[in-house]
Amino acid sequence: MSRPSDSASSDVPSTTGRETIRRVLPYLWPKGEGWVKRRVVAALAMLTLAKIVSVSTPFFYKAAVDKLAGDAPSDAMLMGLTAVALTVAYGMARLGAVIFGELRDAIFVRVGQRALRKLALETFTHIHRLSLRYHITRKTGGLSRIIERGVKGVDFLLRFMLFSIGPLFLELAMVSVIFAVLFGWQYMAVVVLTIAVYVTFTFKVTEWRVAIRRKMNDQDNDANQKAIDSLLNFETVRYFGAAKREAARYDRAMEGYEAAAVKTGLSLSFLNAGQSFIITSGLVAVMVMAALGVQAKLLTVGDFVMVNAYMIQITMPLNFLGTVYREIRQALVDMGQMFGLLAQPAEIVDKPGASALRVTGGHVRLEDVRFSYDAERPILKGITLDVPSGQTVALVGHSGSGKSTIGRLLFRFYDVTGGRVTIDGQDIRDITQDSLHGAIGVVPQDTVLFNDTIYYNIAYGRPEASREEVEGAARAAKIHDFILSLPDGYQTTVGERGLKLSGGEKQRVGIARTLLKNPPILLLDEATSALDTQTESDIQQALREMGQGRTVITIAHRLSTIADSDRIVVLDAGRVIEEGTHDDLLARGGRYAAMWALQVAEEDEAEAA
Repeated sequence: MSRPSDSASSDVPSTTGRETIRRVLPYLWPKGEGWVKRRVVAALAMLTLAKIVSVSTPFFYKAAVDKLAGDAPSDAMLMGLTAVALTVAYGMARLGAVIFGELRDAIFVRVGQRALRKLALETFTHIHRLSLRYHITRKTGGLSRIIERGVKGVDFLLRFMLFSIGPLFLELAMVSVIFAVLFGWQYMAVVVLTIAVYVTFTFKVTEWRVAIRRKMNDQDNDANQKAIDSLLNFETVRYFGAAKREAARYDRAMEGYEAAAVKTGLSLSFLNAGQSFIITSGLVAVMVMAALGVQAKLLTVGDFVMVNAYMIQITMPLNFLGTVYREIRQALVDMGQMFGLLAQPAEIVDKPGASALRVTGGHVRLEDVRFSYDAERPILKGITLDVPSGQTVALVGHSGSGKSTIGRLLFRFYDVTGGRVTIDGQDIRDITQDSLHGAIGVVPQDTVLFNDTIYYNIAYGRPEASREEVEGAARAAKIHDFILSLPDGYQTTVGERGLKLSGGEKQRVGIARTLLKNPPILLLDEATSALDTQTESDIQQALREMGQGRTVITIAHRLSTIADSDRIVVLDAGRVIEEGTHDDLLARGGRYAAMWALQVAEEDEAEAA
């Protein structure tokens, strides 16, 4: 059951600690993967041996001290050994406990790393399945931190769930029983009381600290989001001379992080001091009891040393308990948000048994399509649109008329709320998304490139394409010669979001990428509106050649770029108000004619200026 995050600044839900543990446990014992189960069993065997050897170590220490003090060892097996031999045995026992512990970690490391990799892949894949609606509203920087911390917590949580909490209490129980048998119930009572007080104090304070740490994480997410947002908009920041403003905005976010981090540090100091006080009190109490026993000749000096050794031995794992519990709680917080992200349902999913799209010509049809991003604000109000195979149909209209929304519905970024969209008579909701996406090529207004080579970005359209095919697509997009003029040619890195290339160069790379994909249907979403006139003219020629033999839907702002379309559809407030050829629409003297006259006047005025 998901619950909202405690931070108002976070838009990612979280899961409860119990549900998070339930989600992690299958990675320890996965079905059909015997090698994982064998490694878990072997690691547990090494753990058991390490604990047995560790608990037996103080016996050798006691026996060596008794030998040196002139007291006979009480264990018959150790009576024949010299003090030196007992000391060596003590050292070997300590070494054995360490070796078994390291073997345990070495055996388990593949299990933890496998879980980390599988969960990272699952999260990455799920994020790509989420809808465009989600990705428009997400906070990229905060989301990346959630994933990063959550994935890193997987190995830790698996390791310490298996090797720390249970084994720790097992060792404490063994030491308590040894004290009761060898020294009396009073010793056991002090040890048990010390452990109980220590554990209660640790858990209570840690719960308090988790709330502080969660707030610190939220502030960290917020600061990271602001930093990434500012860096991604570097040019805009420079245009408006806002570098100091951005720095101040980032510093305010870091100020909140600093305050939360200081509280976290102070609370940690309080926790450590309280733990030390409890442990030291228990240690002193037991040692005083043992010292009184030695004075009364009831215990040997070796017994006194053994009591001390056992108390120190349980002090270490108890201190470790505090660390482990803190880290496990923090891992649960970090992973809770990541599992909450995984619990978010994908808005657009394939129907069970959906078949692949069969393209026989690329006939696109919208039938009485209605759609709204928000139920109270409808965008499309009964659009019927027919795009026959091999024809070019342009969509024009003022901003907000629904042009780009039609493109998003065709690509099935969203599902219609009424009516249907078909390709060659097949409702796109009944076919697989992969086959739909494979049939449509999109050239957007702003082509975004990966921070990789030009070759990689063109080949992204069809990764299995040969070098000749990639270069052929570049030639068709009229960019091959430009690429060869670069010092590194096709291996030139384009920079983040393609910032090392001009707008026209990026568009040509985008066109080459789509040409290489070779789709039967093209969607040109204002593909040249952000370019200068000469570049636009050059790219329009490339787009016309690209559209030959394909079904083309063009979303246009500049009417001059679509005048030769087979049909022009004029939209206004989510409805079709006119459609026909360029000449037909001009002859009618309606909305399109008015838009055309206005743009011609603006262009004449610009030329005159």
